[in-house]
Amino acid sequence: MASANSVTAAGHSDHGGSSNGSTQRNVFVYGSLLADEVVCALLRRIPQNSPAILHGYNRFSVKGRVYPAILPVENKKITGRILLGITAPELDILDKFEDYEYERRLVDVSLLDGSNILQAYTYVWANSDDPDLYGEWDFEAWKDSKMNDFLNMTMGFVEQQELPQSKPRVATYESYYKQNDGNDISS
Repeated sequence: MASANSVTAAGHSDHGGSSNGSTQRNVFVYGSLLADEVVCALLRRIPQNSPAILHGYNRFSVKGRVYPAILPVENKKITGRILLGITAPELDILDKFEDYEYERRLVDVSLLDGSNILQAYTYVWANSDDPDLYGEWDFEAWKDSKMNDFLNMTMGFVEQQELPQSKPRVATYESYYKQNDGNDISS
C-alpha cells in the first residue's frame, strides 16, 4: 500500500518524467485489474498502488462478460485503486487489453484516505447506450468464481501479443471460453 507521501510524489510524475526520461502515468482500475495476479500477468510487475474513489461514475455488470463497465452517472462513485507510475509501454499494453470495448479517459480520482486528488487514466465503456449493462459488478464474487479462468485467458492474451498475428483481447476472451466447453462464464 502506498503512503500519502509516496502517492504525492508518484502523482506528480503524470505531469513530468521519471529519472530515465520516460513519462509515467496513473491508471484508475475498478474491475479485473483490482486483482494483483491479473496486473502482474499483463505488466510483469505490480505497480505501487493506493485505494481510490472515482466520483460521477457507476460500475455495471455486462451481459455475456465477466468484467465490468463504467459510465458517467451523476451522484454515483466507484471504489477501486490507482496504479501509480505506469510507463508508456505499460499503458500501451493496457490499451490493447481493454480493446475496442473501452475508451481511455483522463479523470480526477480521490485517494481513499482523502489526502489527495490525482489525475489518472481509466477505461470507460465505449457504448453508453449498451442494453447489456445491468446491476452492480461484485469484485469479491468475481474473484471467488471467475478469476482463475480470467487469469488463464489473460495469460493467453499476453502470449498472443508476442506473435506476429496477435488477436485482440475480445477475440482471445471469446475463443478461450468457447474452448472451455462453451460454458456461460457470465452466470
